[in-house]
Amino acid sequence: MATLSNTRRNVVVFRKIPDDLLEQIQLRHDVSVADPRRADELPRFRALLQDADGLIGSSFKLGEEELSRSPRLQVVSSISVGVDNYDLAYLKQRGITLCHTPGVLTETTADTVFALIIATSRRLVELSNHVRDGRWTRNIGEDLFGWDVHGKTLGVLGFGRIGQAVARRAALGFGMPVVFHDPFDVQVPEALAGRAVRASFDDVLKRADIVALTLPLSDETRGLMDATAFSSMKPGAIFVNGSRGAIVCEEALLATLNSGHLRAAGLDVFAVEPLAQDSPLRTHAKVTPFPHIGSATHETRRAMAELATHNLLRVLDGETAISAFDLSTI
Repeated sequence: MATLSNTRRNVVVFRKIPDDLLEQIQLRHDVSVADPRRADELPRFRALLQDADGLIGSSFKLGEEELSRSPRLQVVSSISVGVDNYDLAYLKQRGITLCHTPGVLTETTADTVFALIIATSRRLVELSNHVRDGRWTRNIGEDLFGWDVHGKTLGVLGFGRIGQAVARRAALGFGMPVVFHDPFDVQVPEALAGRAVRASFDDVLKRADIVALTLPLSDETRGLMDATAFSSMKPGAIFVNGSRGAIVCEEALLATLNSGHLRAAGLDVFAVEPLAQDSPLRTHAKVTPFPHIGSATHETRRAMAELATHNLLRVLDGETAISAFDLSTI
């Protein structure tokens, strides 16, 4: 292991982190805080990039235009598992280390995806509003009934950590047969042996009563769920997205919902966030929308910030990051 460096470096924090973690960085490096998502702080953020050795934050797109402002940059430590906000090819070209936070948010995000499955199938948000709005004046009729989750076939698109965690909840907790598709040769965990079966992309769409999307965003997955994909789903099926909004062609989803081919959709992510006030997805009767809460618990966001902080400090000390994204795959 490399010896800790005594050299103080310049670090830019571009999203709020807990005070004690900020203090850990400040003890060893010179720290500036600027949130580029705020229009009044963007010019200062860009000015700070000139002398930055390390960046830590999330939820802001760092392409070549921004990254080229940092000739000294060694590391970008993202407080996220997804890396679609970063110009991976440029980072690779410059030899800049990109760190992310896989693992620590797996179970929490799987909880959210499965919550969406239940909420959408049982129409929980709609029925809760039925009570809140004072419309519950007698026992509900069939027009407000939901649909069972237990025993239904779940299709999982993307069988990485999160996809497998969703499958565990489905198969072991709700007796749901699981069919999955993943572009990589992933192994079925022992706990899911005989309960989760690999299938082609098309077969998953055709066989599943509920399709859960847990794929990462990439050039290959962008726009994957288009009109053809939605029309291939089983009539009356439910679609749930807990990964990235840009994987879904939202106009095609709306058209398929309006046609009656799909029963409903549960969405935690959207192509543009926050969701525009005039977006039909916001108020569509067949859509259960969440405000991108996949990992939004106190415990998980803390764990993500801790891992991102440790990654940053290790790289600046000349050590190997705990979880660096493998840019060699680009």
